[in-house]
Amino acid sequence: MTPLQEESVENPPESAPPVNPSGLVLRWAERHGIDTARRLAEAEDLADAVAKEITPDNTVDTYAKSWRVWERFCATQGLPLTEATRGALVAFAVWMLREGRQDGRGYAPSAAKTHLSATAVGLRERGQTVSKDAFAEARTALEGLAVKLLKTGERRGRGKAVAADVDGLRAIARSCPPTLTGLRDRALVLTGFHYASRASEPAGLLTGDVALHPRGLAVSVLTGKTRYSVREAKVLYAQDAEVCPVRAWVAYRAQLVAEHGEQWAAPSTPAFVGIDRWGHVTGGMGPDSVTRAVKRISQRAGVPIVWTGHSLRAGLATEGRKKGKDAVAISRQGGWAPDSREMLGYMRTADEWDDNASAGLT
Repeated sequence: MTPLQEESVENPPESAPPVNPSGLVLRWAERHGIDTARRLAEAEDLADAVAKEITPDNTVDTYAKSWRVWERFCATQGLPLTEATRGALVAFAVWMLREGRQDGRGYAPSAAKTHLSATAVGLRERGQTVSKDAFAEARTALEGLAVKLLKTGERRGRGKAVAADVDGLRAIARSCPPTLTGLRDRALVLTGFHYASRASEPAGLLTGDVALHPRGLAVSVLTGKTRYSVREAKVLYAQDAEVCPVRAWVAYRAQLVAEHGEQWAAPSTPAFVGIDRWGHVTGGMGPDSVTRAVKRISQRAGVPIVWTGHSLRAGLATEGRKKGKDAVAISRQGGWAPDSREMLGYMRTADEWDDNASAGLT
């Protein structure tokens, strides 16, 4: 035991550094003195607090849900929560695919992959070591079993969201009634398509985030999901007034203020509001209500395959590709990284038909 350790155990002074299981604080104290070690420890605490503050809520929710899945696995298998061994992680992957859901069925491979990754983060946050080799083996096991499921003809999960298209936008614009709800629905879909919105993005928009410009709308989309999703999207007037997102936005906002007062023009109010069956404004829309609204709106319009909350985002990339927009322009508008696999996957959907190697051969 070092003199410092003896001092801290036998007679801890007022300025003793906080206990750190890794011994890092003790090493700092031996190198720089107790007061400096305390300041370094406080800086570490600040860094942890900042990391927690800037982590998006949906990421926090995912970590919490995945940790509950890990807890259920450990409880059913009689394993300790804090042992991230190779065998435990592989068994976790197998269990998730075979029976992990609360209804006794297996998770879709994509969901199991998310839970595995988030659980590894949760274990590390709780001071446990998760080796790269153990995690990689669990991922390999999961991916191999997922391939076997495909070979046996089993399909799980919803798959990719169907991409919104221009014909669908026209059908939706025509089907929206001239009520406040109808005007909101029309503006929600048309603007969301043009800035490639996730369901969470129109839910997070404030009135002050959407500025009218001579050429259209400047939309400040701040999701915090990635560094690319903090962006200023430009939404131009459309030549076809029926599907013009700018005109739809202006009409909706004018009707909202006319029916419910000037307070809804304040920059701090929600851009898209919830409206009950009697026409009362219930506050801002949440991500789930946006998803339900897009589904309901597309059903009402008779769109062949019902859209989801992600269809607007997929649609911008797909339709942009069809019109010859390059990947840089599409990524900038939608807040994707220029080499995003998600974006390239959407663009590939268009290329598979429009730039097909078999086209015109016979």
